[in-house]
Amino acid sequence: MGEERGVGRVDQFTGQLWRRWKKLRDEGITQDLHLGLFRSDYLIHAPSSGESVALKQVEFNTISSSFGSLSQKAAELHEYLHASTGYFGTSPILKKENFPANRTISGLAEGLAEAHKAYNVPDARILFVTQDGERNVFDQRWLEYELLEKHSIYVVRQTMTQLLESARVEPETRALRVSLPSDLLPGGADSVEISTVYLRAGYTPTDYYTPAHYDLRYLLESSRAIQCPSIQLQLAGGKKVQEVLTRPGVLESFLSDESRWGKAVFTQEEVDEVRGSWMGMWGLNEDVPADAPVRDTRETSGVRKARDSAANLVLKPQREGGGNNVYKDAIPPFLDNLPPEEREAWIAMELIAAPQGLENYLVRAGGGTDSAVKTEVVSELGIFGWALFGGPEKTVTEKEFGWLVRTKGKDSNEGGVAAGFSVLDSLILID
Repeated sequence: MGEERGVGRVDQFTGQLWRRWKKLRDEGITQDLHLGLFRSDYLIHAPSSGESVALKQVEFNTISSSFGSLSQKAAELHEYLHASTGYFGTSPILKKENFPANRTISGLAEGLAEAHKAYNVPDARILFVTQDGERNVFDQRWLEYELLEKHSIYVVRQTMTQLLESARVEPETRALRVSLPSDLLPGGADSVEISTVYLRAGYTPTDYYTPAHYDLRYLLESSRAIQCPSIQLQLAGGKKVQEVLTRPGVLESFLSDESRWGKAVFTQEEVDEVRGSWMGMWGLNEDVPADAPVRDTRETSGVRKARDSAANLVLKPQREGGGNNVYKDAIPPFLDNLPPEEREAWIAMELIAAPQGLENYLVRAGGGTDSAVKTEVVSELGIFGWALFGGPEKTVTEKEFGWLVRTKGKDSNEGGVAAGFSVLDSLILID
């Protein structure tokens, strides 16, 4: 994804981030530690062809892995309803021992607290970078409360626009400091030091209103505050990276190549198990030489495969959040109008075949039971985890915890909650 070639040359959003990271690298500014709060999303794959039913990965989120707090609250809601009503005896499956605990709030907060501890300035605060007019504030507030109540860590919430005025990096120490109203500051101080920058914004081009907003990202990264995520970790979650990992030998080079690690990290059986969780995917610019001009009007093999298989495909750009993908019958006309220079920013992915015949009632907010619609549904499972990378020993401290379930009508292509395509749900375990 370089500046001269790759996704960055045709996708301005990716390119802007890449160039800021490259500038930091060229200037010798490095981060000792990186924090990732991750969510890996899965769907049940139940093809009619007779293949085995399996969990298949939808995507791996490295930035703004949201709804951790609200997913826990959804699970607690269902536990409460069972305790208070027993669900009126509607199903023998609905019993207390079948409701698994969901402790996502404490898990996410623990990751942030570990980064704060590693920064080792007790009076520093954690910065939540939020969107203007934030609609997902309740999901974020529970983490803020947990950090204060369980870890005695204060949180500062500011948008990228606010940080254009309030953030500065001290030249000698590289400490990131953020100005606050005087009534929120310790006596005599004009700002607070930041230990960890937690980005709940910055994952979409609409968060960067001006070039100054991209420069703000450079400023944050130039400090010694631990980034969650850093630019390179955000880019590693891009769809193009996901597609590249599926190519023959690439995953093996990371997990089982002794020349890279000095020993085999995973057995071939374990590598095959990871690879088996992925659907087939490829780049629309497949078979184009790396040194080809950006605008090459010839139809690539990647585009031809996408046309031929459109009924069973989704096209994905380098974006997070719902509403960005192109599905099935919409693919051929989309390809007809896609400028050749933009093909490199898209991947094609085989659709996961959801199980048939799973029905439930969907109710629109404010509609009451009269608006309930019984329909086939599909549920997506997300597994949360955190990882703190780096330090003198180049180690990785990590933990898996908590889950998210989103349920939607089977005929809905998109799955985002905030985008209005699905609802938060919870798990029930059966033997």
